[in-house]
Amino acid sequence: MTKPDPSPARLPDPGTTHDVVIIGGGLVGASLAIALEGSGLDVVLLEASAGDMPEVFDERNLSFAEATVNALSGLGVMQHLQGPPAPIRRIHVSRSGDFGRVRLDAADYGREAFGQVVVARDFGHALEARLATLDGVRRMRPARFLGLEEDAGDARVLRVAGEGGERRLRTRLLVGADGAASAVRDVLGIGTRVDDYGQVLFVARLRTDRAPDGTAYERLGDSGPAALLPRGDRQYGLVLAVPAGEAARVAEMDEGAFLQLAQRRFGWRAGRFLSCGPRSAYPAVRTLANELVRPRAALVGNAAQAIHPVGAQGFNLGLRDALTLAEEIRGAPDCGDPALLARHAARRAADRERTLAFSDGLARVTANPSPLLRPLRSLGLVGLGLSGSLRAGLVGGAMGYRGDVPVLCRGPGVAA
Repeated sequence: MTKPDPSPARLPDPGTTHDVVIIGGGLVGASLAIALEGSGLDVVLLEASAGDMPEVFDERNLSFAEATVNALSGLGVMQHLQGPPAPIRRIHVSRSGDFGRVRLDAADYGREAFGQVVVARDFGHALEARLATLDGVRRMRPARFLGLEEDAGDARVLRVAGEGGERRLRTRLLVGADGAASAVRDVLGIGTRVDDYGQVLFVARLRTDRAPDGTAYERLGDSGPAALLPRGDRQYGLVLAVPAGEAARVAEMDEGAFLQLAQRRFGWRAGRFLSCGPRSAYPAVRTLANELVRPRAALVGNAAQAIHPVGAQGFNLGLRDALTLAEEIRGAPDCGDPALLARHAARRAADRERTLAFSDGLARVTANPSPLLRPLRSLGLVGLGLSGSLRAGLVGGAMGYRGDVPVLCRGPGVAA
């Protein structure tokens, strides 16, 4: 991996007013920088890591909706993947203890696949390879956002710390892409709503006695979801939610005990669970910013909304944040113009609201053990399985087509 050049000559001139400064070089921040290639804008990407993969680029499995695959292919990122992505040709949703299930087949909708599964670390390498080809984007790393100076009217003045010590940057637009615990969001004074689902999510690579056939499984239950995503290495990516009070005990399980738990929760649809790789754990907490924009500032990705992974919507939603913002600021005389940022927020409203409602509703209703809800859940699954119009709506959302869809998401040859 290319190491950063620490030469001060490559650092932004402190007297320059940049067009865009992106705080955060993770999945969404890096994608936004790539999306601004060729825009003619002076872009600075401020990254906390010094060239090693950020923590977010781990062994998690990312489910890319079709719209996301379209966009990342158009940005030249998918072409840099080191391993083959796995197509999601079928989706199977069921709930333990309830009758009814939903089975969706991409072929029924004239598609080869609903999307693709990529290992986060492989995607990180692909982003890094693509970033290395960019002209017009300056990368500061390692660097840390410290705060803001008093507003300068036509620009934001940032304080950042890097290898050369503390410095100031001026920018017409500040973009917070620094994750769920966003320092940019806090400094801007944007409040949040935080919902703790009381679950911890265990993520691991899983091998079964049957190779994946392109089916993505979502098994819902009182303890939360258990999901299996097909991977390109003929294994599955497992996400297993457990009640927070049981997380410590589950973390201490040996491989055999953990596999038994996962098999009991998931069932036998994908075959016998044989082995799993290292496990990592994440609390299931939803953090929603109350606003997406402030004067000369915008939030994207997890800084704007970090949601429950049920339904695999998080990164897909965050990427659409970034692509919509990139569309708005390309060619704009002032990329921090209030009317421009208001238009960006308005364009994001429908997609954001519908995706949040879907993710939160699925997480809450399906995990509620109340016997009074069981017949309603079962009828819902049966109705969804039988109704073509309801299934079509679910499919459209799963493929990333909600609200005002960015042009790149629509695929090659589609006009704005």
